[in-house]
Amino acid sequence: MSTPPPSPGAERADGSSFRIGALVPLTRPGWAEAGQHLLAGLELAVREVNDAGGIGGRPLELVVRDTAADPEKAAAAVDELARLGVAALAGEYHSVVARAAAARADALGLPFLCSSAVLDALTEQPTRWVARLAPPQSRGWRIYADFLLGAGHTRIAVATQPSLYWASGVRILRDHLAPRGGTVTELDAGALTPAALCDELAAGRARALLLLVGHPDPAVPIVRSVRHDPRLADVLIGAPAGQPEFAGWAASLGDDGAAIPFLRYLPERLTPLGVRVGTALRERLAEAPSFVAFEGYDTVTVLADVLRAHGTDRARVAEAWPRVAVEGTRGQIRFSRTPGISVWQWARTPVQVVDRDPAEPGRFRVLHTG
Repeated sequence: MSTPPPSPGAERADGSSFRIGALVPLTRPGWAEAGQHLLAGLELAVREVNDAGGIGGRPLELVVRDTAADPEKAAAAVDELARLGVAALAGEYHSVVARAAAARADALGLPFLCSSAVLDALTEQPTRWVARLAPPQSRGWRIYADFLLGAGHTRIAVATQPSLYWASGVRILRDHLAPRGGTVTELDAGALTPAALCDELAAGRARALLLLVGHPDPAVPIVRSVRHDPRLADVLIGAPAGQPEFAGWAASLGDDGAAIPFLRYLPERLTPLGVRVGTALRERLAEAPSFVAFEGYDTVTVLADVLRAHGTDRARVAEAWPRVAVEGTRGQIRFSRTPGISVWQWARTPVQVVDRDPAEPGRFRVLHTG
């Protein structure tokens, strides 16, 4: 890791505001719906910080850049935001994109609080510059594997596409299930049509199919094909990456999109702050807020607390990660060093396995907590 030059202040030249850079996927091929929820949370928190007097009496400003799920575009945005003098970076949803942003932030000495990405290896080497709110993939996906085992599923098929994130997920599932008598069979969603994938599934012995693929394509066509294939009536469809969390999933699939368990990072009960923020987010989004929107809000809440207590010098912001103790929407946020994780990590992020209720697809059922 290179030693960064002294950082410019986050205070604008006219002395009017302090700036945080926000990385958000807002256009395709990024998952724009998730990006909109993330941005809604970020923006709501900034507004509330400013309504409460800002940072030392000066407003907080969010400088937003669309990553479009492109790692190169994200890295270029980090360079630009660093030149603009932001005190820190926030956001990003896609793990592979966040990894590129984290590597660049580490090289530049720019603090980055990652909101949503879960890939364990967010940086190649341990770094003091990056912290994360979302749980590492190894923790969340092991909890999901425990849910599968508890439901009696030991023979698992996964529909996959080429991606570091999906490959990491397959490895976590296989490593966790194998010692407990479970097996994982990969089906190439790029080489197989949905109908051919159903044929492969019917010919095998797996009674659960996990979607490790993009949304809407090929996830939506695969779900439709499996749901309407009488040979697969008793096959569980799962989506550990959380695709069914968003309204677009329900709009695309209707009743077919229910009873598909996924990971969600919410507690059994939101904090009083979370209840209030949830109401405000619902008004802002005109729909129920996802856990991603709460992640966005908590990101700015943490950064604002750090900036108030430690100033806007980048090195001092990064040095503050282990001293954070902030009440967020989902519990108290503290960062620590977690074995095998290279960034400062919120170790107590709540994790649930949830699905949409077949009797009422707009309602979620909590199936398992970890």
